[in-house]
Amino acid sequence: MVEPVFDHWTLPAALRAEVERELAGDEPIVWLGQPDARRATLRTWPIVAFAVPWTGFAVFWIAGAAGFKMPTFQGGAGLLPLFGVPFVLIGLAMLTSPLWSRRSARRTVYAITDRRAVIFERTRRGRRVRSFPVTGFGQVTRTERADGSGDLILHVRTRKDADGDRHVERVGFYGIPKVREVERLLRDVEELNRTIPRPDASGAPA
Repeated sequence: MVEPVFDHWTLPAALRAEVERELAGDEPIVWLGQPDARRATLRTWPIVAFAVPWTGFAVFWIAGAAGFKMPTFQGGAGLLPLFGVPFVLIGLAMLTSPLWSRRSARRTVYAITDRRAVIFERTRRGRRVRSFPVTGFGQVTRTERADGSGDLILHVRTRKDADGDRHVERVGFYGIPKVREVERLLRDVEELNRTIPRPDASGAPA
């Protein structure tokens, strides 16, 4: 029997309620956690570093196109500064990426139950839930940092875009504390499901 181990981070009540609504009534939670919002924010700093000169150049270009004076937005030449506005907006989006990344991390929940690993994410289209049966894991990759936190990669998917370029998507638990302990729990649940077959819908062992 795998004893439930809940992470020391306190999960907000609203998120906990969403998790409990999603899981089956007879599906106990073995582990529950969230990504480290601080580390998620730090990963965006290269984007911010790129955004500073990008945005600065875009603003400078708009100022130059306006003759370094308040644009009138009248006539062909007066409308020229408007072409730089989308680039400024892109720059602002990159500059604020740490805020969006932190917000996303706080609205993401990772869970291990007695039969699957689950990732709950809040997207623009609503709540997205991705499940991975513990009996279907291949090679789980663990990245561990000096403080014991790290990442667990559960699934790797390769796809091609419309241009034929190859993209690799790594799905898993990112920025979780005590990553080695979480991996052990995952393996314990996997082994338990292999040794104790679960009944199917008819009540017969699977």
